[in-house]
Amino acid sequence: MTYTPQESETDIKAILDKIVGQIPKVVFGKERQGYIGRILDAQSEDIRNILKRQLDTFLMQMEQKEASDIDLGGAGCKEYIWFRVYGIKKPEPRLGAFNLDETDILIFNILSKEDREFLFKNRFVDFSYTIRDQDERTRFRATVYFELNHLGLNMRRISNAIRPFKNLGFHDEVTKLLSLKYIKHGLVLITGVTGSGKSTTLDTIIDANNRTTNAHIVIIANPVEYVHDSKRSVVRHREIGRDVLTFKDGTIQSLRQDPDIIVLGEVRDPETIATVLEVADSGHKIFTTLHTSSATESIDRILGETPPAEQTRIRERLADVLICVISQKLVPSLDNRLVLAKEVLIATPAVRTAIRNNHTDEIYQLIYQSNHIGMITMEQDLVNLLRQEKISYQDAYSNANNKKRFEDLVKYYKP
Repeated sequence: MTYTPQESETDIKAILDKIVGQIPKVVFGKERQGYIGRILDAQSEDIRNILKRQLDTFLMQMEQKEASDIDLGGAGCKEYIWFRVYGIKKPEPRLGAFNLDETDILIFNILSKEDREFLFKNRFVDFSYTIRDQDERTRFRATVYFELNHLGLNMRRISNAIRPFKNLGFHDEVTKLLSLKYIKHGLVLITGVTGSGKSTTLDTIIDANNRTTNAHIVIIANPVEYVHDSKRSVVRHREIGRDVLTFKDGTIQSLRQDPDIIVLGEVRDPETIATVLEVADSGHKIFTTLHTSSATESIDRILGETPPAEQTRIRERLADVLICVISQKLVPSLDNRLVLAKEVLIATPAVRTAIRNNHTDEIYQLIYQSNHIGMITMEQDLVNLLRQEKISYQDAYSNANNKKRFEDLVKYYKP
């Protein structure tokens, strides 16, 4: 998509200067942002659209630069627009400098009434944002937050294209576990730290099911990122705060909607975890994500979020419903891009027993010894990428969860 602004930088600065001049000098923080909101509400639709197009111009630079994220506003950005390209975040001075009041205006201008209310109450707000240009559209996952009384904005670009499933490199046995055609119920976890590509992997898996299975898929997310077109499956999208209040509510409500697959953008709290396990146990297939860096840590995290009195019951239910855990990282490649490294755990009888007996320390070795059925540790996959000359030794080492095991695997490897 190409995007050409209709206004010059001088025009934008003139509009911003006029609005800034109306903001009282003696108000700060939430009260100041309230004034900005009221001033914007009094502007004509043309002025509001000009301000929106200025922000859209910054966003459209992301596609040209192949950037995953953009940051602007707040003291930390030093008046510049910042982009993350292949894992590295840098400012782009050529887009001009915008002071704190100017970025407050540009950011506040795109917030709905509901978003503003949530921002003032919680000091942050997450939402989705879309740019439309003729028949094309580009979506972004956005978060606005306070930083030293001003507004900061991060947006992550959501690719318009789904990554081919075969490019994920899963073993055939893992592919079957992820497909509704072979496994009709249970829980699949996609885990990783922020920016590790969890959402991309999850969308690829959902797309594969959408293309191959006649089913009903319900996606509950905060916010909704990639919007799937219904193919062989009916795909519903419900956004937290707009279509449903909470992940727990969305999960429970989905049971009345005749779903085959339920997708939750993330599980964070004990109530949602318990609800997800109960729904998976009732005969539905659930995909969700966790912010953890390994398969074992993912299981420990679920148990750790559970009140002590409930842990035995949750441990039993998790052992019953878990299908597999995919933990992933995006590692800098030798061609200055990013490559996927992953750890895969399959819930074999031995793994289920380890979970039930609270012997999660045994799970790593079970993964290590089970490559023949598709399991692989993060360290094994990093060594594979190293030997394929896709990544450097230093990047492989720094991304290993267990440095000692990684060193043991590569001690005969000569870079």
